[in-house]
Amino acid sequence: MKEGDLRREIVEAARRMNALGINQGTSGNISVRHGKKMLITPSATAYDAMRPEDIAAMPLAADYGSWAGPLKPSTEWRFHLDIMQARPDVGAVVHCHAMFATILAIARKDIPACHYMIAAFGGTNVRCGGYATFGTKELSLHALAALEGRSACLLANHGLIATGATLAKAMWAAVELETIARQYYHSLLIGGPHLLSDAEIAETAAKFTGYGAQDRKAAE
Repeated sequence: MKEGDLRREIVEAARRMNALGINQGTSGNISVRHGKKMLITPSATAYDAMRPEDIAAMPLAADYGSWAGPLKPSTEWRFHLDIMQARPDVGAVVHCHAMFATILAIARKDIPACHYMIAAFGGTNVRCGGYATFGTKELSLHALAALEGRSACLLANHGLIATGATLAKAMWAAVELETIARQYYHSLLIGGPHLLSDAEIAETAAKFTGYGAQDRKAAE
């Protein structure tokens, strides 16, 4: 996509986070890889007032922490940038304070294999990373560790991170993670879930290969 289109997509996605109920106020942030730089939402800017030209740009490979744009990047730019640098498979990162995911993060609970869709995140659970002050290198290191072999994680006493090859996929992952978090939370209220085995999750993961658009293309 052209940079202008990506900037508009970021603004629309930021507004959708609040409309979908997975974020409140300006607490969330979004980044997208574009060539040799990262585009990221600006700090403390109301989404309804945000314009495509307000999106900050940060180089991925040089001048760590430098940025260009009329507004400074999100205070969480560090873990966005570090994820992009460490994970070439990641094209977009969505961070938000979704209600049930954040409840579990406050309790510092991983989300186990309570539903087969946990396989969509790359393993048998979604980990809760350690706690550190927002915007710090320590928090970024916790996020990278929790994301090892995964496409999403929780951050202790904070919120969630969801990644994807595209912004659409990262947004889908954020919504799906919040859905599973809500289901897991409520299952704990009635005695706890019956967890799926590693083999059952692996079987589900295998079925995900080629699922959706690729299947349709093959059928044509």
